[in-house]
Amino acid sequence: MSDLSHTRAGTRADSSADMADHPDLPEMRERYDRTLGGRDVALVDAPVFLLGLYCAVSPWVLHFTSSQPSLVQHNLVIGIALAVLGLGFTASPSRMYGLSWAICAMGAWMIVAPWIVGSGPDLGVILNNVIIGGLAVVLGVICAAASTKKRGARGSRASRAGQASRTSRG
Repeated sequence: MSDLSHTRAGTRADSSADMADHPDLPEMRERYDRTLGGRDVALVDAPVFLLGLYCAVSPWVLHFTSSQPSLVQHNLVIGIALAVLGLGFTASPSRMYGLSWAICAMGAWMIVAPWIVGSGPDLGVILNNVIIGGLAVVLGVICAAASTKKRGARGSRASRAGQASRTSRG
């Protein structure tokens, strides 16, 4: 085995001190932030996906396929859309931040849909859609709050970088 702990003459053994003087340090930090950034919605993407799947299959789970055929199609389409949004937050969360409020809008629509799309829905259908809609609104608000927090952090980071460059020039 070779001894890698020795140092050459004139160099420091502390590698963290050497990294502080690295000329590309700001660029490397920015790349690291971009790589790990956008995962603030990591706790929301799976529940949104599962909620969308349940919404899509709920007409068959609750057996209202024959009594509410228009709500069957509606829940299937809205459920697939919610599931696709959940998958989108998993695949590229930084690009999906703008669609956070769409989950809230879809949730609000799910709450009122039994009376608008359906024809004389019973209590089970109403409760199903209200619960799905309420959960979608809550998850959408959490996701939107994470996106505004992330955008605020980007803005403060950019302002700090601008102030640092102004002070180094002046």
